[in-house]
Amino acid sequence: MAVNRLNIRVRYAETDRMGYVYYGNYATYFEVARVEALRALGITYKSLEDTGILLPVRAFSIEYKRPAHYDDELEIQTTIALISPTTLEFNYTTLRDQVVLNTARTTLVFVNALTQRPMRCPDELLPFFQ
Repeated sequence: MAVNRLNIRVRYAETDRMGYVYYGNYATYFEVARVEALRALGITYKSLEDTGILLPVRAFSIEYKRPAHYDDELEIQTTIALISPTTLEFNYTTLRDQVVLNTARTTLVFVNALTQRPMRCPDELLPFFQ
């Protein structure tokens, strides 16, 4: 998959007392970036959920290099790192003015909405990830 780019401007409410983006907000930023990366491939979360496919996050890791601050414009670069029969892994790089602020990874699991059990990625979705 090509790199999907999303720009986000840091809002004041997203910063902590030190003036840094509060670390927990990156999970939200990455969710927005992930949804838009899938949309760029022609897949929407809504269409997945409407057909009974859920994609909960199983794992999230992040390595911070530099802080982001209020009113910074961030670029989040998202790629699909791996697709296995039951999981999707996304890589993220957050930049400000071409400087890397952090790198992260999420692993999502395909889950059947009715049974709440892991499932294989439906064959009809595989071409979107190729």
